Amino acid sequence: MQSVRAQRLHQNSDQIPSLPLYRSAPALEVRLEDFELFAIDRLRVLKAISDGLSRGKKPNEMENLVNDVWIAHMRHAQASESVNKDIISHFVLRLVYCRTEDLRKWFLSMETALFRYRFMRLNSEDQKAQMAEFNLPYKSVGSAEYEGLKEKLGQVARSINQPLPSADAIFYKVPFEEVPELVACRKVYIHKGYAYVAMNQVVSLVVTQFRSHLSKALILTNRKWTSTIREQEKDRLAPIVEALSTSYLGPDYSQPRESGEIKIKDLDQIAKSSFPLCMRHLFEKLKEDHHLKHGGRMQLGLFLKGVGLKLEDALAFWRAEFSQKVGAERFEKEYAYSIRHNYGKEGKRTDYTPYSCQKIISSTPSVGDHHGCPFRHFSDENLRAALSRMGVGARAMEDVMDKVRNRHYQLACTLTFEAVHSSSCDAGINHPNQYFIDSQKSMQSKS
Repeated sequence: MQSVRAQRLHQNSDQIPSLPLYRSAPALEVRLEDFELFAIDRLRVLKAISDGLSRGKKPNEMENLVNDVWIAHMRHAQASESVNKDIISHFVLRLVYCRTEDLRKWFLSMETALFRYRFMRLNSEDQKAQMAEFNLPYKSVGSAEYEGLKEKLGQVARSINQPLPSADAIFYKVPFEEVPELVACRKVYIHKGYAYVAMNQVVSLVVTQFRSHLSKALILTNRKWTSTIREQEKDRLAPIVEALSTSYLGPDYSQPRESGEIKIKDLDQIAKSSFPLCMRHLFEKLKEDHHLKHGGRMQLGLFLKGVGLKLEDALAFWRAEFSQKVGAERFEKEYAYSIRHNYGKEGKRTDYTPYSCQKIISSTPSVGDHHGCPFRHFSDENLRAALSRMGVGARAMEDVMDKVRNRHYQLACTLTFEAVHSSSCDAGINHPNQYFIDSQKSMQSKS
């Protein structure tokens, strides 16, 4: 991207809105690498918001979290380029997440939350300007009407521990159905079908409009993607777009951990103490059946490579188990190649990366398979039994199961880690190898 301006209309930083409304895609030329990198940076922000909300963080905590991750990932040395990055990344992810109902739902919720917390950090003048940008059909209550309602408005303020409205306070008269969250929390006075919304509550009005617009836009984008864009860009943008929704954004675990190698003789012990549930299950099934299908071999094999099991030891480990079921000769003919292949010693010599949580969760194991994410694929009964064997207590168990029911599988794994190790994991679990490393660090700090 050469020196690209955000929307051609905005040629200097004084004119650039601090919070774009993303109403139409700007006419920009974007380098392919920026197309992907900008989207990944914004995705880091949205996933941080998702993790924060799933953990039940309070509104003020969420506001600070959003501000911190935005500064960390979305700022640019030049203010105008920060706005370009903001707008470009939004529209790239709109394309990525328009493709299925589940993707649209997640993106809509996270972008709306992001908009809410960014709007709340604006000063009152910028908030008024933002409302004008939306061209909302609401007028502030006149002085005569305000005087007649002042006592009622004061009662509402007292009930929610807000300061009493001053003489120059601004209220907006809005159909009550347009601010359902304020009505549900009894934060507004309702009279003859209208809610009287204080200036410090207008975020609800603006967010409702933003969410409605984005929801409709995602449907339209999906139609364009399906009818024309996907085919036109099948060799260039489509592979990037289709991969971004399952991108892993954390550290690279393709190389063994810094603390050294893992020996075969230690595997049984560390599997019990430091393997996440998905890998512990595969390890136990391998020991029990002396065999795993391809998906299980890949998932567990690459994990073991990432935690520090050298190729020679990996071959010895798998040979010792499989030979009991298929014999040593068949193992050498049918299975040894793929193990060497994972270590980059055969075929294209690719050094394969251990699977992330996102990849494991999105897998679809068949009957007889043992790979995938137990938090997603296990029955309620089997999951409870497995968690109990790991040492998860009754109270923590219910918290984990609650997250599973709400499909927050990585958070369920995070809570499992915290219950097993009696220590917090604020970053959340995003990769099985991260779980292992954090487990080892936790145990070392207590020894």
